[in-house]
Amino acid sequence: MQQIRRIQIRTSHMVNDILAGQYESVFKGQGMEFREVREYVPGDDIRMIDWNVTARTGVPHVKLLAEERELTVMLMVDASGSERFGGVGRLKIELAAELCAVLAFSAIQNNDKVGLIVFTDDVELYVPPSKGRKHVLRVIREVLHFQPRGRRTNIPGALHFLNGVTRRRAVTFLVSDFMAEGYEVPLRVANRRHDVIAVHVSDPREEFLPDVGLVAVEDAESGHETLVDTSVRSVREEYARAARQRTKTRDEIFRRTGVDVISVRTDRSYVNELYRFFRMRERRYG
Repeated sequence: MQQIRRIQIRTSHMVNDILAGQYESVFKGQGMEFREVREYVPGDDIRMIDWNVTARTGVPHVKLLAEERELTVMLMVDASGSERFGGVGRLKIELAAELCAVLAFSAIQNNDKVGLIVFTDDVELYVPPSKGRKHVLRVIREVLHFQPRGRRTNIPGALHFLNGVTRRRAVTFLVSDFMAEGYEVPLRVANRRHDVIAVHVSDPREEFLPDVGLVAVEDAESGHETLVDTSVRSVREEYARAARQRTKTRDEIFRRTGVDVISVRTDRSYVNELYRFFRMRERRYG
């Protein structure tokens, strides 16, 4: 609870000061809802005539619609083994929890619902969308301290589950390191139905190896161990080359699927990246 309380204190400044007003302007209502009917007056759109009321009363009536303000925000969090890694002070899952806190508190300030999906090889936890501070604190606690059974990453399965439990369009933050395969088509399909934002969480040790001699390395998802001699320059260069290729492949998938991206790292503040995302959205929809 102390850890959750610290996250709440740190994120309150982001929510109240930096992102104040931006969340609502960026994530507008996802449709129109019926409000009332009134008598037709010259100039009204004839496509909005309510023919049932018109027939019943003998007087032309039109439907009045209002923007449907209330949204559903879904946080989809990858809890696979690789998310429990951190080489510079904090784990990727800890960064993910803090970022989820900012998004969740922004949502409830605007009277939106927040839901949570935690996944590994399979969906391991589903918290249905709801409102309120108590609910958000539960979401943060689950992201931080949920103990998953699986270690691998199944993004397609998680997206399929999302489409099954969320009937209406939702603002969906998919939080992962995206060290997975086969998710391009499911991501494209989900983004047509929902507003999907990819939140890519990374650690600098995934991009390069320091020269520290022999190191025992374990794959966090498969459990496979190997001994790596980091003093060999070609080994470090091949590690960096593979990391660049993963980045290129991932970015191309995001571009082809039309998904917006927030990239955060464990060794940097996420504030600028989050602010950049909201400004980009404001320019697009403003």
